[in-house]
Amino acid sequence: MSRRNLIRVPALARVEGEGGLTVTLKGGAVDRVELNIFEPPRFFEALLRGRRFTEAPDITARICGICPVAYQMSAVHAMERACGVTVGGALRELRRLLYCGEWIESHVLHVVMLHAPDFLGYESGLHLAKDQPKLVERGLQLKKLGNDLVRAVGGREIHPVNVKVGGFYRAPTRAELEPLRARLDEAYVVAEELVRWTAGFEFPDFTQPWVFVALRHEAEYPFCEGRVTSSDGLSLDVADFEREFVEEQLPHSNALHCRRKDGSNYHVGPLARWAINFDHLPPDIRHLAAAVGVGPVERNPFRSIVVRALETLFAVHEARRIIQAYVEPEVSAVLVEPRDGTGWGASEAPRGILYHRYRITADGQIADARIVPPTSQNQATIEGDLRAFVTSRVGLPVKELTWQCEQAIRNYDPGISCATHFLRLDVRHG
Repeated sequence: MSRRNLIRVPALARVEGEGGLTVTLKGGAVDRVELNIFEPPRFFEALLRGRRFTEAPDITARICGICPVAYQMSAVHAMERACGVTVGGALRELRRLLYCGEWIESHVLHVVMLHAPDFLGYESGLHLAKDQPKLVERGLQLKKLGNDLVRAVGGREIHPVNVKVGGFYRAPTRAELEPLRARLDEAYVVAEELVRWTAGFEFPDFTQPWVFVALRHEAEYPFCEGRVTSSDGLSLDVADFEREFVEEQLPHSNALHCRRKDGSNYHVGPLARWAINFDHLPPDIRHLAAAVGVGPVERNPFRSIVVRALETLFAVHEARRIIQAYVEPEVSAVLVEPRDGTGWGASEAPRGILYHRYRITADGQIADARIVPPTSQNQATIEGDLRAFVTSRVGLPVKELTWQCEQAIRNYDPGISCATHFLRLDVRHG
């Protein structure tokens, strides 16, 4: 009779949302790995149907308290495309500035409080703060700057209320943004320190042959615009996303898994953005990356913490550039009239590409909605990576192996709360 062992992490710590992990060993080898997303789906797509197209940014922002801007930006781009409207100039720059704030606050929270404790031997960010309070304080000050940028443009730090289809309800004045510019100068130094600090961690020797997928813009490191691009040659208009990527229900997950149409997995997030858009980074950031040992392509998921720190530095750099060149727009939003049609939008949430698709009617009602968050796209990849990770570590004591598996999952900063739909409904009658 074969010997079967079960490693179960009933609730993952230091991730957004609720999930668990089950690893089944059979005969000393990995038989099955399941990332269990048991947090109940919240049916946002169904909730959107019948609502006004202008309500999508505020409704979808509630999907995530950490990356609401990503949901708003994907929504407004989809709605504007459905209505044949393009937003440019200062309003477009303000959208990028808002995104800078979200990347800073999300990345720094993950790097300092959720992920760094794994590399330094601490149980949590609170234990790290007790031993190294000044380090954590500088990190949280950087995070606060990100929150303040979101509030300055979006109206408040969490679930911004100033974003609308066509632009903003109110555009900030230059005088309101100028104090943030001075803080960004200091933040650049802190962000550089964050890069060097994380690059000094010890990383397991573990690389994966991922296919990367991210947005790629012709001239800039992407936030809200670009083509869906893969490291194996794919380049699609966002409108064609569902032709190449398909979702499926698995019994152990309340979130759908997203794969390529050929059944293969792919990887989204900072490492994918970095690999696909490295040439669009400012020279100073590319030089710093080389100095700390990060090349144009990084395939070790444990080193994602360094790339997140580098993206934080980029967001500080970009925010400073935008504020320095900011000219107040004549209007805070362009007029967007509804029409019968379908719109597609994608943006780069801190955790990876976030896709929205809406069909609206001529009177502005949402007839159908589809939202594909980064975690559902990465879930199959996480499971595959864990299988490879555990295979070389099956001889470890169960307690140590369990801890290492938790660490491995935190590499991806999974946003488990972002599961927005659920496929299977099993109704049985007696």
